[in-house]
Amino acid sequence: MKASMKPYCVAIIIQLIYTGMFVISKAAFNHGMNTYVFIFYRQAVGSLILLPTALLQRKNARPAMSLGVLVKLFFCALIGITVGVNLYHVSLKFTTATVASAADSSLPAVTFFLAVLLRMERVKLRSSSGIAKVAGVALCLAGVFTIALYTGPSVSPINHHRAFASQDPAPKPVVVPRGVWIKWTLLMVVANMCWSLWIICQAAVQKDYPDKMVVTVTQCLLSTAQSFVVAVVAERDFSKWKLRFDISLLAVLYSGVMVTGVSYYLQTWCLEMRGPMFFATWTPLCFVFTIFCSSFFLGEIVHLGSILGGILLVASLYTMLWGKSKEDKTDDATDDIEKCGEDNKSAESCPGEQQRQRTTATAAEVKESTLIGSADLRVQEH
Repeated sequence: MKASMKPYCVAIIIQLIYTGMFVISKAAFNHGMNTYVFIFYRQAVGSLILLPTALLQRKNARPAMSLGVLVKLFFCALIGITVGVNLYHVSLKFTTATVASAADSSLPAVTFFLAVLLRMERVKLRSSSGIAKVAGVALCLAGVFTIALYTGPSVSPINHHRAFASQDPAPKPVVVPRGVWIKWTLLMVVANMCWSLWIICQAAVQKDYPDKMVVTVTQCLLSTAQSFVVAVVAERDFSKWKLRFDISLLAVLYSGVMVTGVSYYLQTWCLEMRGPMFFATWTPLCFVFTIFCSSFFLGEIVHLGSILGGILLVASLYTMLWGKSKEDKTDDATDDIEKCGEDNKSAESCPGEQQRQRTTATAAEVKESTLIGSADLRVQEH
């Protein structure tokens, strides 16, 4: 495989992993597994996987963690994981895997909206990038309300025999009342808001403690303890905590190993290779995969409202990405113009300095091209 194709393949694999998480988790909930117990087991498995890696990685260079940073991580874990993830999976129980996957596409727009409210993001309404960002938020809201309020004609399942069927006689399909569907769809958006707030809080935490692996593992451990308390309060019958060799155990192991372990490593690699915008553009692919897999493996009936809402959410994602890309290019051009103006002023004040700058720039360009060529060779070797 060519090195240039690896980021594309990795991005597709990550979306397939998340598709499996939506489908398998929904199957476990359909078989009666408590969502709060599931989150506790999932976080516990993830902690067991990531903890040895954090202990072995850069042990000598790791800075000491202060009490203030630990308190921040506690509340980050509480908001983003304990509240957000629990609310998200409970909503998944009362909706569908397709709705859950579609709601994920609203994450960039929700994060941008919160960043504007917290004055961490600027909106230039007179520029094309600012208009695109506002349009992205509008499309996101339209997609959410379409999924929640409009059902439309249904699409028959591709496979009428469920792949994750239990050995017990199959119960009749549970029809979710319209009011319950609307409530849990909107609460799924609230869960995404919690996750968006967690993303924003990470920026402040990373300034105080830059080691990403330690931050991730610490939050994973804290969320495990918090999720245990929530699960004990929600489900006091410990006989229902027992994991059997069925879809419930598969869902816990899959979420802990594939999502928390493998997906974390692949996402880090993909972000370092091609950046966050490249990774975000592949998110809608998970929505397409989930529509097919939930229909084939779970026998879910997909409604036209969910498909139309998902398309609007995907459109909001790409609109936001285009606006952000346009803004970055404009900012870079402005910085270059300001820098050129400063260089011209210095050159006019000191003509001899201009020649020295040209010589230095030429040498820097040669050095940069050499480094880029060496980096390309290293990528091709891997």
